[in-house]
Amino acid sequence: MAETPLVHTHRALNAKLVDFAGWLMPIQYTGVLEEYYAVRKAAGLFDVSHMGRIEVSGGQAEAFLQWISTNDVGRLQIGQAQYSMICLASGGILDDVFIYKTEPATYLVCVNASNRE
Repeated sequence: MAETPLVHTHRALNAKLVDFAGWLMPIQYTGVLEEYYAVRKAAGLFDVSHMGRIEVSGGQAEAFLQWISTNDVGRLQIGQAQYSMICLASGGILDDVFIYKTEPATYLVCVNASNRE
């Protein structure tokens, strides 16, 4: 099973670790309610090391992302991101992703671990 660079920190904090799409990931530290209230009143941190990162670049990058995603990539400015869906040809959802515009014709698409390959 794959491990993220933060697995030792998760273990040191007594995280409950489980298999998540072939990755050893924390699902809980102190308890569901305590963690829920912590992120509602302050902030939370999520290890995304297991997620896939795909760079899409070139003259047709924006058009390609417009075609495969459900949000309007053309609205993104450099340094901005948007949440979107990638759909199957049948209309179902393949994945929910974050699309970041990093340069004029360059985007970073973050996909879920189960769709890394």
